[in-house]
Amino acid sequence: MSKEKREKILIIGPAWVGDMIMSQSLYRVLKAKNPDCQITVMAPDWVTPLLGFMPEVDESLTSPLIHGDLKLGLRRSIGLSLKERAFTKSIILPQSFKSALIPWHSGISERVGWRGEWRNLLLTDCRKPMDNVYPLMVQRFVALAYPANSEPLEDFPHPELRVIEAEALKVSSSFDLTISDKILAICPGAEFGEAKQWPVSHFAQLANLVLKQDWQVWIFGSANDSKVAREILFAIEDNFANQVSNLVGKTSLAQAVDLMSLTSVVVSNDSGLMHVAAALSKPVVGLYGSTSPEFTPPLAENTKLFSTDIECRPCFKRECRYGHLRCLKEIKAEEVTEAVTSLNFR
Repeated sequence: MSKEKREKILIIGPAWVGDMIMSQSLYRVLKAKNPDCQITVMAPDWVTPLLGFMPEVDESLTSPLIHGDLKLGLRRSIGLSLKERAFTKSIILPQSFKSALIPWHSGISERVGWRGEWRNLLLTDCRKPMDNVYPLMVQRFVALAYPANSEPLEDFPHPELRVIEAEALKVSSSFDLTISDKILAICPGAEFGEAKQWPVSHFAQLANLVLKQDWQVWIFGSANDSKVAREILFAIEDNFANQVSNLVGKTSLAQAVDLMSLTSVVVSNDSGLMHVAAALSKPVVGLYGSTSPEFTPPLAENTKLFSTDIECRPCFKRECRYGHLRCLKEIKAEEVTEAVTSLNFR
């Protein structure tokens, strides 16, 4: 294929870590269909580090826009600046009106995405959402690689982050971490809201139970999770304190990926880091409160997912409308500990 005819695809990527991980399935399908295509992904700076672990992505562009920004003039300016790149196609993963503006201003001839927020005129291939046909978010991403009304794929490539072990070990050394065969990663944060966050006391109990079985515990999360991490540390029994490493707010996203690749099992709320763990092929214990694994499961083979059958879930709310958070509180630390020790790891 000549250079002039090479398919050049601009992806407007998601703004959330978990969604960005799931979008890799789309990139893998595009490369499988046309290995010579060039994939460029534009996304906010807090998720673009993930693209460095996705070999299918040829180029990443950092968007200067903050999540929620309209800034019509800036979007027009960015779009016009990309015209000379001569992209042949754009796939817009977010369903907002504003997310489709940059490809439209760029004059890209084929602009594909799901219908939403009256953006029909901005897309050349605007598809009606079919939640019953594509129940999983990852299926909705992958479907955009195919013509409209194609049969849904039952089998598609899962996200698979590529980590260089030597680089990961360098990162671990910089944090003075000890590598062993039994390292539990816990991810207690939930940017979405409290209705997705397993109680801190439960995380602390889990940590103490596995520490008694000679595990290490590494705590992952962003700076927003610092208070939760401190509460967990405060509840750790004194004689196990040296087996716990608090990495919350201390790593970049790329460093967190590298370090998580060295762990044995990951316990996480339904959060972006849960999907990172799955894409690293880690055994994952997923904790679901207001959300459902029927929509955003970790795409890994070795998983154990916990949720309750109370009548009000899944409600997909950020906060519990009844204030009891039973959907999370009724998941017991003892059963999560049993899942951790029973999963096949390393």
